[in-house]
Amino acid sequence: MADTPNGNAAGGPGEAAAQGGNAQQFAIQKVYLKDCSVETPGAPEVFTQAWKPEARVELNTRRTPLGDGLHEVVLTVTVTATAEEKPSYLCEVHQAGIFTVNGFEDNATDQLLGAYCPGVLFPYAREAISDLTGKAGFPPMTLSPVNFDALYARQRQQEAEGAEAAGQGSDTTG
Repeated sequence: MADTPNGNAAGGPGEAAAQGGNAQQFAIQKVYLKDCSVETPGAPEVFTQAWKPEARVELNTRRTPLGDGLHEVVLTVTVTATAEEKPSYLCEVHQAGIFTVNGFEDNATDQLLGAYCPGVLFPYAREAISDLTGKAGFPPMTLSPVNFDALYARQRQQEAEGAEAAGQGSDTTG
C-alpha cells in the first residue's frame, strides 16, 4: 500500500522514518467477512402470515492487537426479527478489518479503533445483513446509519461513571 503525502512540500515517503519514525499512520489493510449466519426458526409458517415484524438490532465491537501497529477490529451486528412474539429470523454478521495505527497518542488510537474503524466496517455489515435476509426469503433488512462516535463517547462516559462509583465505594473503609 502506498504512503500518502502528509502535506509538506518536501515531505517524501521516507522522510518520516528519517525523523525518528513517530509520524502518524492510519491505513486500512484488509476488510473481510469473518463470519455470518441466518436462521429462520419459524419457516415455513412465517411465510404464510402477514409480514409485520419487530426487529431488534445489537452492535458489538472487538479489537485485537496483531503487532507492529496492526489491529483487527470486528464489528458484530445481530438482527432479530419477531412476528406475533415468535422468532422470524436471526441474522448475525461479523465484519472484520485489519488496520494499521501508528504514532497516535493512546486516546487517539482508542478513538480510531473504537469509533472510526467500526464506522468503516458498518457499510459492509449493512450490505451483508440486507443480502442474507433477502436470500432467506424476507424483505431485505436495511439498517439505519449508526453514529459510532456518539456510541463511543457514551461508552467512555459510562466507563468513567463506573470507575468513579467504584472509587467512591472503596473509600468507605475509613
